[in-house]
Amino acid sequence: MSSLPATTSQFPVHVFGGPTALFEYGGLRFLTDPTFDAPGDYGRPDGRFLTKTAPSSGTPADLGPVDVVLLSHDEHPDNLDASGRALLADVPLTLTTPGGAQRLKEKAKGLADWESIELDRPGGGTVTVTGVPAVHGPGPRAEVEPITGQVVGFILTGEGLPTVYVSGDNASLDAVREIAGRFAPIDTALLFAGAPRFPALFDNQLIVLDSVQAAEAAQLLGARRVVPVHYDSWAHFTEGHEELAAAFTAAGLADRLDWGQRG
Repeated sequence: MSSLPATTSQFPVHVFGGPTALFEYGGLRFLTDPTFDAPGDYGRPDGRFLTKTAPSSGTPADLGPVDVVLLSHDEHPDNLDASGRALLADVPLTLTTPGGAQRLKEKAKGLADWESIELDRPGGGTVTVTGVPAVHGPGPRAEVEPITGQVVGFILTGEGLPTVYVSGDNASLDAVREIAGRFAPIDTALLFAGAPRFPALFDNQLIVLDSVQAAEAAQLLGARRVVPVHYDSWAHFTEGHEELAAAFTAAGLADRLDWGQRG
């Protein structure tokens, strides 16, 4: 990692468990998929429950000011829970799916695939956030989205800044290839993993990347650093820290892993 260009200095990423991480980029503070509720069972619109197994490593009060929430989708409690929804009221801007922006309304903007927004940096200049494809299950989006909903990933760029990818709940390596074709190499990738599966969904096939696929995604992206998120704290994740470490080691990418700062 010492060979990175000066412009890709490793900004810290604070991880809180599940899909939630906080980082400062271009003078702006970004938070991904806020989930801070206590362990327990949480209902979904389809009547199923998701079980949170461990508390977050911090609370909304620990965050300090947040400028932008990058919300991959609003419909599942392991990506946006009650405390996360309450937090959005105090954040100037939430970027999410077009459908999510309609549901969340105030201070939320939806990004379609490859749609960008420019955000003013405190010291001058801008950060560009681009919505990128994500598919929350196996197969074509047209078949997946009616079941698991829209999801969006994000690319962050700016003059003199590293290129950052936040994958969201994505199970499609084809989507990763398409993103890599436009933006690789990626300096920092926040990759959602965890290999979640449900017997009642898609015949128990993956609905987000497993550990081996996450390592393949890192290779496709030319990612210089990978911060895994969305692999712990919920019962439906079938792979965790150990499997991710083993997969990246087997792929010769162990030195790319950064587990983030807890809390």
